[in-house]
Amino acid sequence: MSTSVEHGTGIQEAATTSTAGPRLADVDALRGLALLGILVVNITYFASGYPFHLVGDPSFDSWIDRGVISLVEMLVAMKAYLLFAFLFGYSFTLQMESAARRGVDFVPQFRRRVVGLFALGVLHAVLLFHGDILSTYAVFGLVLLAARQISARTAVIAATALLGTIAFLVALAAVSGASITPDHAEALAAGQVTTDALRGGLGSVILEHLRSLPAMVSALAVQGPLALSAFLLGLAAGKRQALGNVARHSRLLRRVELVGYPLGLTGALLFVVGGGTGNLTGLMISIVTAPLLTAAYVATALRLFRTERGARVASALAPAGRMSLSNYLGQSLICVLIFTGLGLGQVGELAPLTVLLLAIAVFCGQLALSAWWLGRHRYGPAEWALRAWTNQERPEWSRPSA
Repeated sequence: MSTSVEHGTGIQEAATTSTAGPRLADVDALRGLALLGILVVNITYFASGYPFHLVGDPSFDSWIDRGVISLVEMLVAMKAYLLFAFLFGYSFTLQMESAARRGVDFVPQFRRRVVGLFALGVLHAVLLFHGDILSTYAVFGLVLLAARQISARTAVIAATALLGTIAFLVALAAVSGASITPDHAEALAAGQVTTDALRGGLGSVILEHLRSLPAMVSALAVQGPLALSAFLLGLAAGKRQALGNVARHSRLLRRVELVGYPLGLTGALLFVVGGGTGNLTGLMISIVTAPLLTAAYVATALRLFRTERGARVASALAPAGRMSLSNYLGQSLICVLIFTGLGLGQVGELAPLTVLLLAIAVFCGQLALSAWWLGRHRYGPAEWALRAWTNQERPEWSRPSA
């Protein structure tokens, strides 16, 4: 199952640049873009109980429904997740440099951060969304911390080897006849049970989330190492300050697009045709090609941000990216209030196209709210709380008046 993510002191404390102070606006904008992708994927797990069991909701089986689902799986599933993970690794290097400049011992600080992040992730998984990824990022963040001194080249080699190993093991399982959903009828029945449970009150929703935890943990056998591989690629990019001077890498970005789009889109199409995350062969193909398509997305976005119109897009996205943890948790809260019995109870009632449009509307609202909030406060509310725990001090809450 493709779910979402976190970063640094926020979801990632989008830190300062290595040279002096201003935030990397491109990093914030990319994170904002990833937030949209995360919501587009995650909202489907709120809208119906069937996707969590890797089967389609039989109530929505028209060609339009199947087309929307396929489009999201092809273009977004596993890509936004990887982008967020990459940015986690990149921001990690910025945080290390920031700590060094301030004379702060980074290791205990980061350990406190991941402890706080893990706690938030557990609460998120139990109360809001059984597809939480924050706790996973916290655990694998400790591996990233242990690998912080490796060279950029070693990080790339390790990430590539990790991806290759995961793909090989999944392919081996496929060849041996294993299946993610061996009994389709049983999966459909489980999907109905989950849908009914989400229609209930607080106790019913929490109980369903707790019942789903073993399946969520088992998915980490693939999701966790994939996140770690993206962490390592982000670490390598950060060590080379790849996002600090985009103009210097313009030719490389074009090459990434020329390679990433043909191979990535071909793999994404095969992923969908092969059955998506419910099929081991399709999953193996996506493990290999999703990073290529994600890299192409990043290259296109960075090139776009260098244009006059693209700069305005980046400016609109950046505030949401700066508040990525608050927005990620906020997305889940909004979806709970729309779809479960705690709110409007629309689970199982809305067609995929309506759900997709709703996700876009929610994200647009978050863009406006993030810009308003950061005009008055230094940090998002969740970022503020995690920063207070991480640094063991009370951060400033309000932004001084100009």
